[in-house]
Amino acid sequence: MKKIINLIEEILADAFDNCGYDKKYAKVTLSNRPDLCEFQCNGAMSAAKEYHKAPIMIANDIIPLVKEHSYFSSIEAVNPGFINIKLNPAFLADYVNDMANADKFGCTDIGEGKTIVIDYGGPNVAKPLHIGHLRPAIIGESIKRIKRFSGYNVIGDVHLGDWGYQMGLIIESLKEQHPDIFETASLEECGVTVSVLEEVYPAASKRAKEDEEFAARAHEATYKLQNKNPEYYNLWKKIIDISVTDLKKNYSNLNVDFDLWMGESDAQPYIPDMVEMMKEKGFAYESNGALVVDVAEETDKKEVPPCIIVKSDGAYLYSTTDLATIVQRVQDYKPAQIIYVVDKRQEMHFKQVFRCSKKTGIVSGDTELFFVGFGTMNGADGKPFKTRDGGVMRLEKLIGDATASIYDKIKDRDDMTEDEAASIAKIVGLSAIKYGDLSNQASKDYIFDIDRFCEFEGNTGPYILYTMVRIKSILRKCQLDNAIDSCDYKILPAVSDSERDLQLKLTNLIELVEQACNENAPHKICQYLYDIANSFNGFYHQNNIIKEEDKERQKSFLALIILAYRILKQGIDLLGFDAPDRM
Repeated sequence: MKKIINLIEEILADAFDNCGYDKKYAKVTLSNRPDLCEFQCNGAMSAAKEYHKAPIMIANDIIPLVKEHSYFSSIEAVNPGFINIKLNPAFLADYVNDMANADKFGCTDIGEGKTIVIDYGGPNVAKPLHIGHLRPAIIGESIKRIKRFSGYNVIGDVHLGDWGYQMGLIIESLKEQHPDIFETASLEECGVTVSVLEEVYPAASKRAKEDEEFAARAHEATYKLQNKNPEYYNLWKKIIDISVTDLKKNYSNLNVDFDLWMGESDAQPYIPDMVEMMKEKGFAYESNGALVVDVAEETDKKEVPPCIIVKSDGAYLYSTTDLATIVQRVQDYKPAQIIYVVDKRQEMHFKQVFRCSKKTGIVSGDTELFFVGFGTMNGADGKPFKTRDGGVMRLEKLIGDATASIYDKIKDRDDMTEDEAASIAKIVGLSAIKYGDLSNQASKDYIFDIDRFCEFEGNTGPYILYTMVRIKSILRKCQLDNAIDSCDYKILPAVSDSERDLQLKLTNLIELVEQACNENAPHKICQYLYDIANSFNGFYHQNNIIKEEDKERQKSFLALIILAYRILKQGIDLLGFDAPDRM
């Protein structure tokens, strides 16, 4: 289904062409003065220089050719050369009816089935999910959903940190605490649970900084693991099983899931051949004992250091593992794009990796590599968010706090049982966290304010859900709540400003989804949903839908709010949360 802007542009392009002007000047945008018009074309302003003619004269040439078109209720030239456009209410109503009946509301499959791999999550095994894991998880999940909705074949990979020195530290500590651990069938037999593992790593890491002998043994354990010593490798697999089971549970609480649970360990088999290829083809050379590949370019304004492939002591780095992972993904999935949702402070690392992969031919020129760097989540003091005692908050604690905040707001309702209130609080609390994060542009730092995010008014997740619940309540009273996807009422041409505004806002869906997809920008979906919610609530307050006496007009109202509900429901699904039936 064509975007409404494109339909208008086609009409204007023919007019520009017929008047002897280039069609490129028929570009249409949403009006920045909605009090004057709904759309505008500023092409005459740009064309003036090329055609040596006053903009208003060019605009006046266009108007006679389009003013009678059925799409427009008015189209006029305004000094110094703007073309202001208002849509015919009948055309607008037809367009939203077409959206209501179209697959995916008319949104096109711009992905055309191309494969994308999204690398998001990135937790280390044997460590708890904390607040630092929130942004990659929910931003990546939303991008994945938006891409799938837009017609891409998307593969989400958690990319675990499961193979480095941290594993040597954990294994060596477990050996000391449980000398028979290699012989046990499971870690549980030794009393080793995920909670125990979460305590082992920080203690071992601290000790290794003070105890050289212990650190040396941990390095030796890492070496044995990475060379597949049977005892060490089998113990490692047991640690992975416990950790991944717990990670899956915690990610599930965030409504985040992955198609692949792969990690750094899965890239190891690809490293030797990759390194050998880089040496044979002359890309890699020795520098101070290390093996590196130059990735600097003449146009660089800042220094871009060489990409280190192998350290002087023979060890591999994150860059080695990330490059080998790209080798694996290209071989297994042949993706058109690989997207990394990672802290923006790692931008230089990924610039080196991307350039190295292109230079050495690991990826072909038509495979796109994207770095979606996210900013920090800060507290009210502007510093990275911490618990009240200064620690790093675990994700389950954060979710619990949001759930409790919502529960306190609804627990005293007479028409709601305690269990129902708890269930609703969990759904709405998750919306507060996710929307609070996603409504900010990913690359920006932002203030995480759980009290504001849990408000039922303003630009918040609970406000979006409350709007949906309000629509559901109206439909329930009109006995249509079970017919949302099968109602055949038609939307009539708008007769009020609020009705027209809601219809216009709904037509923006196709454009906004395409932008969010192309720009990896979930915040654009958030803004769109907020605009829809505001427009609906303005319409609701100005029209008594339930008591409307004109039955045809009432059916039109109901068809309009049903479409609004369906689009809101689709929108929150793209963001990764659900809506309760009531609040």
